[in-house]
Amino acid sequence: MQPGIRTVGGTLVAALERNLRHTVEIVCAGRTDSGVHAWGQVVSFDARADVDPVALQRALNKTLRPAIVIRAAALAADGFDARHWATGRTYRYTILNRPQPDPFLAATTWHVERALDLASLRLACDPLYGEHDFGSFCRRPPEGSLVRLVLRAEWADLGDGVLRFEIEASSFCQQMVRAVVGTMVDMGLGKMRSGEMAFILRAKNRSVAGQLAPPHGLCLWEVGYDRGA
Repeated sequence: MQPGIRTVGGTLVAALERNLRHTVEIVCAGRTDSGVHAWGQVVSFDARADVDPVALQRALNKTLRPAIVIRAAALAADGFDARHWATGRTYRYTILNRPQPDPFLAATTWHVERALDLASLRLACDPLYGEHDFGSFCRRPPEGSLVRLVLRAEWADLGDGVLRFEIEASSFCQQMVRAVVGTMVDMGLGKMRSGEMAFILRAKNRSVAGQLAPPHGLCLWEVGYDRGA
């Protein structure tokens, strides 16, 4: 939520408070930059004891759709925190890689006209696996670690020029996925070599990495929790 600015968080809180008739403070599993989408965002909050999750979901969707949709609502375990209880997060980045744009995909894909070398994109994934300081791909905060554990990183060709990058990690720092994708696209275009990815990681310096991919191609796809959460 940001004062004076329309945000997903602010809009959701306003709708919750209208329906629940009490103050609501939400906790989100992952923060997204302006323009980034979320299919699997998880939000937790305290509500009055007699709340009916199904009725609340129905009421919220009537007023918030289609921009914001509640895909599921349920009572959680005592003390549940959408952010701190999460064990992992998965992001997807989608690229339309062909000369002609597509108006039906424009809001959710990055249109890259020049042909990308898929083999180079895939080779650039290998160094990302494991635990690293991602200082070359993140905004460095005044304090705090940028070490993250990447569990999976892969590119898929979905056909008709649609390429999708999927990455799963314990957590992500600000702009990490967009910076990784932008760097990989530079490699796929031949501006950089895939073999440079390991050096870029070790450098811990944002200036050695590539461009920042546009936000609208990125989507928070899934948040993982231990069973019982």
